[in-house]
Amino acid sequence: MAVNIEAYQSIKKELDSKNVVLVAVSKTKPVNDIRTLYDLGQRDFGENYVQELVEKQKHLPGDIRWHFIGHLQRNKVKEIAAFVHLIHGVDSLRLLAEINKQATRGNRTISVLLQVHIAREETKFGLDENELEEIVKSLSGLNNVAIKGLMGMASLTDDRETIRTEFRYLKSLYDQFSLPAQPALHSSLAIHPLPLTTLSMGMSNDYPIAIEEGSNMVRIGSLLFGARS
Repeated sequence: MAVNIEAYQSIKKELDSKNVVLVAVSKTKPVNDIRTLYDLGQRDFGENYVQELVEKQKHLPGDIRWHFIGHLQRNKVKEIAAFVHLIHGVDSLRLLAEINKQATRGNRTISVLLQVHIAREETKFGLDENELEEIVKSLSGLNNVAIKGLMGMASLTDDRETIRTEFRYLKSLYDQFSLPAQPALHSSLAIHPLPLTTLSMGMSNDYPIAIEEGSNMVRIGSLLFGARS
């Protein structure tokens, strides 16, 4: 299936009107498909696999904002550290430290999202609330990473209320850890709230619910590019 230009334009118009960033998930899709959306003005693209991202980055314009949205292994960070715009799935302090190390070597700051496990499935990666708090407490010295926000994936289910409840929970954590905030929100936390700006939740099948629950960044692939190969 070729790029669905009509769907892209409709979704982009809707998201722009709500100040929501569209990350076009281009994993497994050819460079020509990415170029089609680029020529329509799309700049944010999401990839799941390091080698695929590195190869595509070589052949596409330099002003593309590449989002790494897959599960990133620590030994692969160095391959994308020089150019990645945002790493979505940071789910351990060890990974965060490696990103900081590679960013320092490259004399840049890498923006990241902390991934929170909100779904019922055990297979999805992510931090629980206590682990999230521990990471936020442990940021001292990690001067070359910028925590921009949180990311989560809802359960793969047709139960819309389950999805809504999971997104609502993630939004509550985002508010809890964000600046500016009322001091009362942080009375039980031995942390300094962060200047968070990005709440990345919602994909092709559930992004309207995610936006209703406070998402300002969505990751959409199949609606734009068709089903994955």
